[in-house]
Parts: sequence; C-alpha cells; structure tokens
Amino acid sequence: MRLGIDLGGTKIEIIALDDSGKELLRRRIPTPSGNYTATLQAIAALVNDAEAKLGQRSSLGFGTPGALSRVTGRLKNSNSVVLNGQPILQDLESLLQRKVQISNDANCFALSEAIDGAAAGASVVFGVILGTGVGAGIVVNGHVLTGPNGIAGEWGHNPLPWPQPQELIGPACYCGKRGCIETYLSGPGMAKLHQLETGILLSTEEIVERAAQGDTHCVQSLLTYEDRLARSLAHVINILDPDVIVLGGGMSNIERLYKNVPALWGDWVFSDRVDTRLVKNQFGDSSGVRGAAWL
Repeated sequence: MRLGIDLGGTKIEIIALDDSGKELLRRRIPTPSGNYTATLQAIAALVNDAEAKLGQRSSLGFGTPGALSRVTGRLKNSNSVVLNGQPILQDLESLLQRKVQISNDANCFALSEAIDGAAAGASVVFGVILGTGVGAGIVVNGHVLTGPNGIAGEWGHNPLPWPQPQELIGPACYCGKRGCIETYLSGPGMAKLHQLETGILLSTEEIVERAAQGDTHCVQSLLTYEDRLARSLAHVINILDPDVIVLGGGMSNIERLYKNVPALWGDWVFSDRVDTRLVKNQFGDSSGVRGAAWL
C-alpha cells in the first residue's frame, strides 16, 4: 500500500493506492491556517487514521508547494508561507517514524500523469500547472527530475519567450522580476491582461464563456493567451523535447487549447515537424495526491 499526502494552502488530502494504482481510501480536511505545528499534527492524524482503517503500515509520499533547499534542508519558495524555512521533511519523519519521500506539488502532478494518467507510457513528460500560479514538473522514464538546485521544471519564472514589443517590459511578478511566464499564463494573469486591454475585469471562466458567445474582446484575449502559451511551450520543446506535455490547473479546462496551441507552436519549434502531444490531465485535482503516493 502507498499513502500520498497533498498539502495545499486550503486543504490537506490523503490517498491510499494499492500497487496497481487502485484507490483504497481518500480523505480531505481543511489546512490549519497559518499554523505549522497544527499542520504537522493534522497530517499525522490523517496517516494514522488511514493505516488504522486499512490495517497496514505503508510507504508515504508527500507533495507540497515549494522545494527543499539544498543548503539548509528547509522548505523554500512555497506560496503557503508558513512552511517556508521549516525543516518539514525531518519533522514529518520524526513524527511518523518512517522515511518520507517529498517533492514539489507540480512534480507530483507530472508523476501521476506519467505513471497511469494521460501520459502513461511516455518516456519524457512535462506536466504543466496553469492555475493561480504557473509551474511544471519533469518525469523521465517514471522518475521525477529535480536537479541539483531542486528547481527542475520551474518554468513559470522564466521570461515570456519571443516577446512582442507591447509585451515588454512585462507585468511585475511576486518573485521580484518582470515579464515572467506566470504573469501571462496564470488565471489571474489572463484576467488582469484582459482588463488592461478592455477596462473590464472578468474571471477566466467568464472570458471563455463570452468568447464562445462571440464577444470579440474575449475572443481576442483567448487568441492572445493561446499565442503566448504556444511560444512558452515551444521554448520547452526546444530544450527538453518531451514526448507529452500534460496540462493541469484551472486553465487546463479550456478545451480549445489542445487544438489551437499545437497548431501554433510549430512556428517556434526548431524542427520541421513537432511530434510532442499536448493533452489534458486524466486525474484533475487528484493528480497531486496520486503522484505523492507514487513517489
């Protein structure tokens, strides 16, 4: 049996899988707000309750925003800021009295989709999160690639490639830079850019809905988004040349992306043909917790 924990800013989810990937148990609870100790205790209670119910001790994988610093061993770059600077891996292993595998939540998403999801069987998978932020994970032959700095796949904090004159210098990003991919391709980024062009603030869902009804401004916002996504993914293809790119996060629900973006990215890929497939995730917001279990 494999247990996976997905720690988010608002919820903690646990899943138990057997060796074939069959789900044995799943439970979600709210994340204790701003309280590191209470968060650890909540995780321990979920693990203990799951093992008591299923009658066996298990391996444990843990997905979290951010990454472990190779300098301090403590968590960094988490948007759940109460976790930053904490020795979360050591604390979990001490509390649960076992070895714990830990990885970034985007890595867990990519691993889930590579093992038995939308990219099952592919050798090289780039798993993209397009949500309130933008991130990615890389899986090669069933193993997560992390890199010596623990930041492999941190795609959202590179500059938008091949920028147009009107895209320079780019919106400010929370990381301190300007023009990051995240500021263009996240859900809030798309909404803000639509507002900048039209003076009207809409949610991404409203933009998509109005575009389908023929609203020309919303249609143009989607066309611009698709162009930027195509350029950004072409940059990845030129470097990594993945077999499959899997989209996750709220923006992955825009169905037209899967046809329109591959039709555009060939203009930017350094090849006479692009065989990389762009696919929607299979497991939705459960991919993260499933990937944690597969760790």
